[in-house]
Order: sequence, then structure tokens, then C-alpha cells
Amino acid sequence: MASDGARKQFWKRSNSKVPGSLLRATPKVPTTPVKAKRGSTFQEFERNTSDAWDAGEDDDELLAMAAESLNTAVVMETANRVLRNHSQRQGCHKLLGALGPEQKPKPSVEPPLVPSGDLRLVKSVSESHTSCPAEELRKLSWSGIPKPVRAITWKLLSGYLPANVDRRPATLQRKQKEYFAFIDHYYDSRTDEVHQDTYRQIHIDIPRMSPEALILQPKVTEIFERILFIWAIRHPASGYVQGINDLVTPFFVVFICEYIDEEDVDTADVSCVPADALRNVEADTYWCMSRLLDGIQDNYTFAQPGIQMKVKILEELVSRIDGQVHRHLDQHEVRYLQFAFRWMNNLLMREVPLRCTIRLWDTYQSEPEGFAHFHLYVCAAFLVRWRKEILGERDFQELLLFLQNLPTAHWGDEDVSLLLAEAYRLKFVFADAPNHYKK
Repeated sequence: MASDGARKQFWKRSNSKVPGSLLRATPKVPTTPVKAKRGSTFQEFERNTSDAWDAGEDDDELLAMAAESLNTAVVMETANRVLRNHSQRQGCHKLLGALGPEQKPKPSVEPPLVPSGDLRLVKSVSESHTSCPAEELRKLSWSGIPKPVRAITWKLLSGYLPANVDRRPATLQRKQKEYFAFIDHYYDSRTDEVHQDTYRQIHIDIPRMSPEALILQPKVTEIFERILFIWAIRHPASGYVQGINDLVTPFFVVFICEYIDEEDVDTADVSCVPADALRNVEADTYWCMSRLLDGIQDNYTFAQPGIQMKVKILEELVSRIDGQVHRHLDQHEVRYLQFAFRWMNNLLMREVPLRCTIRLWDTYQSEPEGFAHFHLYVCAAFLVRWRKEILGERDFQELLLFLQNLPTAHWGDEDVSLLLAEAYRLKFVFADAPNHYKK
């Protein structure tokens, strides 16, 4: 009996705390819904629920948006394209499996043409006149961004540009003005004793970057020096570290392509770009690079603990994914830090051509924590991709030389897409189950 009384008291206490419940004068409130004695009309229901909806002139707009999003032609076109791509990939994999190693076709250097549907979809999202659905933009961008909209899409994905198109011009103007205020305030101090070592190291590192034909142009060199020096001054916790200089190039190349018609931007002449356009590109590059580094800054602080930790996790992960490769490296005393440190420090930029890096970054910016987290799985897939060649090497020196000079010069979009697909599979298996890669 006591338990029945306590149960009643419990329900009395809990009933008043239910979110949305109403305070009534009567002490007893039914705990179960009571069936209505008569059917209520739709008009009565609408009156009772009118406070839950923002009724008014927006109704027509919402209905139009719904009709547009469910347009049958668009849905069927997208579905057919997905099925067609899947069939082509399956057929390609079967053909490659049937061919011998000598007969396998070499990957195309030039990226494949992007279907016009993808271009239209990305344009519709990145140039939306209301607000940009970030999640939809990420999904569309994961498999690669068409060149004509890559610059604006990168700015949106990095969080540099606001979603609302009406706010973008003011934001760009404000951020560009802010960046050049930093130049006016800090750049003259590059020759001061406290900063001259930083500037000297930047000045030494830039000519070592690639592509040389682009970087060694005087205007480009000056832009890179200003970007890197200002970033180092404004981030004293890490300052300038070798490797950060490489992270400027993809943003600069993508943004300069808005003003250059040449297909091969590696050899493009920047002197033909108007001065105002170059100023815009410089400021946009600085801010987007800064946002990237905000997520991986522990890679470049003292002793680079972020890289040390990621290399250790990579070693654990590879030992679970492909124990034979892991044991082979261990047997020949090859340490992961000897080759993977650069993979983390430069985000694979020294391992693959620039065109592949840009395609890789399309996906990195579409993934949550792509540069900090997803990159780990890309590195694991990248290492296992060369398992046949690795297992064929029987000497420490030859093995390390191979890992530091991987044959990717002729890689194209298809190779990067396969690498990313394998990395995504590994992430799906291991990311939410860290014990899978712990010994």
C-alpha cells in the first residue's frame, strides 16, 4: 500500500514538471490522453495550433521552395547520374582486375569533365540569394567542386564568407581592409631584431615551394612573404614553422583562377592580373589559410605535439588495417616519423601534384574536421595503397627512399577519388570505435 501511495505522489510531482504542461486549478490531471467525444474540424485544429506556425506571406514562398526541391526532373536526373557513375566504376574495377599489371591503363593526368548537373547544383547552392544550406553544400562538394565555382565554395566552406549572399560584399570589404591594416601596422617591423629571423626563414623557404614557375614570380613571392609574416606575428604561440608556407599555395591558386583563363595555372603569368584583384586574392588567401590553421595549430606549436600524436595514431591504425605492411616496416626498422611526419606537416602536398591537392582539399573542407581528423584516414589509405611496392622492398634505404618519393606525378582526379573513398571507409569503420586500433 505504501508503494502505491508513493507511486501516486511521484506522478503528482512529475506531472507539473512536464515541459509544456499547463497549470490548472483542479488537482487531478489525466495522465493519458482522453479520446475526443466528437470529431474536431480542421478549422478548429488550425485555430488551436496557430501559435505554433509563422503563417502569413511566407506560406507561398515555402510552398514554392518545396515544389522546387521536389522537382521530378531534377530528382530523376540526379538519381540517373548516381546510378550511371556507379555502373561505370563497377565496370572499371572489374576490367582492372582482369588485366595484368602491364596492361592496366595509366591514370589520366587531366581531371575528368564535371557533369553539367553538378555545376548547376553547386552554383544554385553557393549563389543562393537567401541563405546557403551548409550541409547540402558540403554533400555536393565532397566529390569535387567544379572549377568555375571552386573559389566561392571554398570561401563558404571555410566559414570566411557568410551564407547570406547580401552580406558577402560587406564582409569581403571589411576583412580585406582589416588585413591590409595589419600590413601597414606590422610589415615594416620585419627587419627589426626581434622579427628578422622569422622573416629570413620565410624568405628562404618560399623559393623552395612548388610550382616554381608561379611562386618565383616577384609579385607572388611578395604576396606569400606578407601573408606568412603577418600570420606569424599574429600567432606568437607557434610563430612561423616550415610547412606552413605550403598551405598558402592551394588557396592562392584557386582564388587567382577567378582572374586567369589559362588551364595550367602552374605557369600562369600573374603580372596580367589587375592590382586590385591581386589585393583581393591576397587578403582572401590570408583569411582562409588562417581558418585552416586554427583547426590544426597544435601541429606547429613547440615540439609539434599534434603531428607527433597523429603519427602515433597512424601507426596504430595501419597495424590494424594491414598488419603485414606494418610488420614489414617494423622488421626493416622504418619508423613512421621518418616518412609520415611530412605527410602531416604538409598535408600530403609534397607527395601529390598540386591539382590533386586541390581536389583533396575539396573533400577536406566538406568533412567535419577534415584537415585535423579525416586527413589521418587519408594517410592510412595512402600508405596501404602502396602495399605491393612496400612489401617488395627488402632494404631499409630503398624502402625509405620509396616512401619519401612516391610515384604520384601522373595522378589525377580518379586516383584521388579512389583514395578518398577508401579513407571514408576506414573512417566509417574506425572513427567511432577507437578501440579497434588500440592494441
